[in-house]
Amino acid sequence: MCGIVGYTGINQVLPKLLKGLEKLEYRGYDSAGVYVNNGVNEDFLVREQGRVSMLELATKNKGISGTAGIAHTRWATHGGVSVKNAHPHMSSDGRFYLVHNGVIENYDVLRDTYLKDIKLNSETDTEIAVQLIDKFAKEEELSAVDAFRKMISLLDENSAYGFLLMDRQTPGLLYTAKKKSPLLIGVAEEGNVVTSDAAAMLDVTNDFIELMDGETAIISKDKVSLFDEHGVEIVREPFTINIDASETDKGVYPYYMLKEVDEQAVVARTLSQHYFDEEGHIKNIDSQITEAIKKADRIYIVAAGTSYHAGLVGKRYFEQWTGIPTEVHIASEFAYDQPLLSNKPFFIFLSQSGETADSREVLDNIVKQGYPSLTIANVMNSTLTREADFALPILAGPEIAVASTKAYTAQVIVEAILAYAVGDADIDLKHELARVAVEMQVIIDQKEVFNDIAKTALHNRHSAFYIGRGLDAAVAVEAALKLKEISYVQTEGFAAGELKHGTISLIEEGTPVFALLTQEKTAGLVRGEIAQVAARGAKTIVLASESIAKENDDYILPNVNELLMPLLAVIPAQLIAYYATLDRGLDVDRPRNLAKSVTVQ
Repeated sequence: MCGIVGYTGINQVLPKLLKGLEKLEYRGYDSAGVYVNNGVNEDFLVREQGRVSMLELATKNKGISGTAGIAHTRWATHGGVSVKNAHPHMSSDGRFYLVHNGVIENYDVLRDTYLKDIKLNSETDTEIAVQLIDKFAKEEELSAVDAFRKMISLLDENSAYGFLLMDRQTPGLLYTAKKKSPLLIGVAEEGNVVTSDAAAMLDVTNDFIELMDGETAIISKDKVSLFDEHGVEIVREPFTINIDASETDKGVYPYYMLKEVDEQAVVARTLSQHYFDEEGHIKNIDSQITEAIKKADRIYIVAAGTSYHAGLVGKRYFEQWTGIPTEVHIASEFAYDQPLLSNKPFFIFLSQSGETADSREVLDNIVKQGYPSLTIANVMNSTLTREADFALPILAGPEIAVASTKAYTAQVIVEAILAYAVGDADIDLKHELARVAVEMQVIIDQKEVFNDIAKTALHNRHSAFYIGRGLDAAVAVEAALKLKEISYVQTEGFAAGELKHGTISLIEEGTPVFALLTQEKTAGLVRGEIAQVAARGAKTIVLASESIAKENDDYILPNVNELLMPLLAVIPAQLIAYYATLDRGLDVDRPRNLAKSVTVQ
């Protein structure tokens, strides 16, 4: 949450910062700001409430010039959405400028202890940090980096931060540090960058140095000095991210979400090519991973949000194909209320970003307890992939829209492949996934059907339901999340059999109820539950697989292996959510109050 970008080099910085912020806007878009120093102590600080486009307008005709600067797009944690709470924050004498991702847990104690005589201009924890840096530099005659380090030393152990600091006395330098919040240093001939996501600066470089927890760095246009938590200089070679900058653009699409929905068939094929050889044998999954899982007496899948829903589907694969009991846990609950574990647990962490704060907390805990772990994520070299014993990529490519689509299906596919690798499934999974990819494309190419369904069923509706049984119930909760997070239709997804235990009381004339029917064993039961809500005035929309469909069903899903039907059933839900959001005139990619990468607890 929140996005950071900074640059120091030989070129004008403002265009690079603004373009970087546009790429990072999925991380927060309550407000945005930029600070540039022209090298002769002339400062430009511009902050605006709202989207990055508003900041861009505010910077026009201000004569902003300079080759070093920092910028930030905010997702509010401390203090409301306002210009005064936007970053960068400035020290009282105008010397220091700071942007910050994360949360300083003891900011109020630090404020009351050190800053009683300082007039604060915001409600943020970040301003406390920059005022402390200024205080220590001034009163103790510390250098900028030593004052920076002293401020960091006062933060309590639960605080999370990614800091990027500028000092107007050294205008060509950037000072940065991190703990539990991702930051990368990019290196290039024209200059060096700092960013919370490489995608923001792929136009400048593909070569990045990862900053680890507790480390600090001083960056000039031609040098990166990296220091460990004790202030000892260290050397770390850059790694290369093989992503073309064009992959992070919308191209011909009006929204990233639609582009990413369309990419799902390609991602399915990519994963099949990566994890299977020509004969259909598993490759690129180390035998150490499969052997570690085989030794386990229970698998614990830990995740949050959409990744948690992918875990609900994966549970079926692991139990059915490996015979190992599998539990799926919400990371934020597990982190502070760990259940009684089995004797030989194996942990699987699902994450798109690899930086999910709640999952990181769980991983920290189970590493201390000595349990084996695997991360399945979209971003390799992320914290979760680095700190787990093993890691597997989902190869979905950049996912920019807040509502996850292709990352969800990619996680489900990798879970299926892993369970297949460990267990003894009586199917040709490579062949079955090839069929899935073909049928995904068939569904994606019928967008107008889902546009019509969304307009007919959801126009001016304020609540809706998704129901199903078994794997369909797992898909229902993800389908409901897609609809509510971007269209703001209050939507609930749950096991259809629970209707009569309370929820049916909410059904009234015209209430949309989407029913998923892809599992033959329970299809008859769900048909009965559809009849129950229809009898009470609900508008039912039935999405059924071809083998169990009836004449009046609203959409017929192509048949694939029944265990893989979640990969198809979720696509109509994604597109219905997309078109319902358009019908309301809302921003599909940037729903209110949400951000893509949840790096605070």
